Amino acid sequence: MARVKGGFTNRRRHKKVLKRASGFYSANSRCYTHAVEKVDRALSYAYRDRKAKKRTFRRLWTQRINAAARLNGTTYSVLIGAMAKKGFAIDRKILADLAISDAAGFAAIVKQAIA
Repeated sequence: MARVKGGFTNRRRHKKVLKRASGFYSANSRCYTHAVEKVDRALSYAYRDRKAKKRTFRRLWTQRINAAARLNGTTYSVLIGAMAKKGFAIDRKILADLAISDAAGFAAIVKQAIA
């Protein structure tokens, strides 16, 4: 009885890994054993950083809102607290966009929230 070596299945799996590794430096894009390690690490970083991206953007929005709020004579925490009390349903992403693109509109929202 002959030993089964995988053949087509192994080749297909190797090609899939090497395709993902294209663009990696040196043997990491050409040698299967190196490529497997690098692709696994790259995928784990990609998964981790998809989560981190959400945190990073929320921090950016907070900074933008705070800067614009201070130009209007209040602070981020006071503004968000006042908006919560009044029941404003504007999320931080939209608020930060307003702060940059429409300063007058943002000022009106601040005025209404604080009043």
